[in-house]
Amino acid sequence: MKSRILTAGLIAAIIIPAAAQAQTREIERDRREAREERQEYRDAQRYGDRDDIREERREYRDARDDYRDEVRDWRRDTRYQNYRAPFRYQQFREGSTLRPNYYAPNYRMNYDRRWGIPQARGNLTYVRHYDDLLLVNQRNGRVVKVYRGHFDRRR
Repeated sequence: MKSRILTAGLIAAIIIPAAAQAQTREIERDRREAREERQEYRDAQRYGDRDDIREERREYRDARDDYRDEVRDWRRDTRYQNYRAPFRYQQFREGSTLRPNYYAPNYRMNYDRRWGIPQARGNLTYVRHYDDLLLVNQRNGRVVKVYRGHFDRRR
């Protein structure tokens, strides 16, 4: 049973970053297409007739909407998914010591200033544990600060 859980965790650790990387490549491709379409639209405004302008405006709008949808999906996925740990939820307190697998790189969060909390400095890092956000000392695994329910959708 333990080997199945470990295997599932390892597979998730490999697949999730690969899926995120593929999604990031798609976002970059959509951004590049939107830029190209915008340039073609501007060229049509300078040198084209009404029909050319109308067609290029429509193509630019479609490309821009595709890019925005892709970014929105990426933000939704990174906020609400890819954080479920292969272990059960445990309510940590300040001063608790985590095992290294609890603050492995897969669970570390890149800081986002929209969170409304200070940026982690030095050897501190933010770790997501289900809907909680933990500020953890990477050297010893000690929890410095706990933000309970930080990623709760109902907030």
